[in-house]
Amino acid sequence: MSDRLLEAPSLEAPPAPARSPRRPREPSAPGVLARYPWILAAIGLLGLSLVIVLWARARPGYDPYGWLVWGKLSLHLKLDTNGAPSWKPLPFLFTVPFSLAGHYSLWLWMVFSLAVSLSGPIFAWRIAFRLTGAEPERRYASYAAGLAAAAFMFLMQDSVGRLTFTHYVLSSESDTMIVALCLAAIDCHLSSRHRWAFWMWWLASLGRPEVWPFCGLAGLWLWRESPRYRRWLYAALAGLAFFWFIIPGLTSKSFFTAGNIAQNSPREVHGNKITGTLDRFHSMLPNTIWIAASVTVVAAAWRRWWTMLVLAAGALLWLIIEIAFSLHGFPSVPRYMFEAGAVVAVLAGVFVGRLILEAPPFIAGLLGRLRSGRLSSRVAARLGAWGAAVVLVVMAGSLFAAAHRQYRLERADLTHERNRTVLIGRLSAVVQRLGAGHILACGQPNIPIEYQSILAWYMGIKTGVLYVSQTYERLHPHPLVNIYPIGGGGWKVFPSHVTAASASRCTGLALVYR
Repeated sequence: MSDRLLEAPSLEAPPAPARSPRRPREPSAPGVLARYPWILAAIGLLGLSLVIVLWARARPGYDPYGWLVWGKLSLHLKLDTNGAPSWKPLPFLFTVPFSLAGHYSLWLWMVFSLAVSLSGPIFAWRIAFRLTGAEPERRYASYAAGLAAAAFMFLMQDSVGRLTFTHYVLSSESDTMIVALCLAAIDCHLSSRHRWAFWMWWLASLGRPEVWPFCGLAGLWLWRESPRYRRWLYAALAGLAFFWFIIPGLTSKSFFTAGNIAQNSPREVHGNKITGTLDRFHSMLPNTIWIAASVTVVAAAWRRWWTMLVLAAGALLWLIIEIAFSLHGFPSVPRYMFEAGAVVAVLAGVFVGRLILEAPPFIAGLLGRLRSGRLSSRVAARLGAWGAAVVLVVMAGSLFAAAHRQYRLERADLTHERNRTVLIGRLSAVVQRLGAGHILACGQPNIPIEYQSILAWYMGIKTGVLYVSQTYERLHPHPLVNIYPIGGGGWKVFPSHVTAASASRCTGLALVYR
């Protein structure tokens, strides 16, 4: 055999044809929605809000019309924040761009504010769902907790005005929007989206000063954990100062006009400020919900569930801040404490979820010990489940009276609001028929205070122009154009204190419109 090495023939593969580079696929609408489901949720919530607005046939309250006036005047560089409503930057942030749509800005604000407010119960559902901590095979307990938390929120009420949480939702107020923003911030923290949480706190801070400490704590945490983000925190602080103080300083008599107007309100607590504020806070929710939330806090302290304890501490801090405001002359009405009440509703929802999780095995174990092990585990488990169901039925039964009362209040309120909508529509017709310029040329419009911001929006003037002091009028009479509602849902317009010089300008202003 030869010692010579045999060399294998070399095989050369032909070069592969050059591939043309792939063009990146353009993202399709379904792909974007699948990647960002919150976009689809927001669209659905806006659609639902539009349907509810059309069904309710209600119109905003006094303050929202004033905010719409701010937006309209800002476009003409005539913003004036003297007088009611009290300055709030949050609605101003949206009514200014909405005013570009003209009279449709009213509808934009109603649908937008309703959508934001309705997201509050959704975030309450998510928080209670997460805090229940059910295993995947027992996830039904988390669903029950979320549903209970969302439902409990709608049981909140303002005992001072005998108004429900739903009333403020349908009246396009900012209070329920702030509740939603605070719950969104909490949900973002639980999801480790701390930057998003900070900006939710920041937006809520533009609505109520009670949010400032919470926004500050979130900002301090980010300042420590994300040094590169500090420039955004400085910008956020400057933004708060600009919106809360600089704008009113440039458009009113004081940089602190918001606080000046809010003080000495007829709705402030009379008597002991501390106990009065506590009583208002307690009256927001039925006792059953308070008991359920208290049991959750006790269990959290026993088992060291720190997240729930932090939530409870946050609600307590909010209440302390509200008491401090009350001591300084601010009204501290219950709707200013809806945010803390929403946390109580969440904790009560967690009680429902934990009851579904823990009551059946606890009752089954207890029965098994009492019967000395003679009950089979299957029978004991069924008895435990029935025991938990009985507790939930008793809890629901105890809330029936409160829910029925809430239903009656909201039904009566909705009837009132629909009649008010008819009256507002006819007021708009009166302004169109007589002409805003004609009315102002004759004299100062004089209308009941609850319609002042509405008339100001239709006439395109600041709300303060419509304030008539009866004392000043007696001492210094001047021409007035009186606009008063009359029976049958109509309006009566008539001039008064007309001078010889203004008589010609007041011709044709006597009107009865139904």
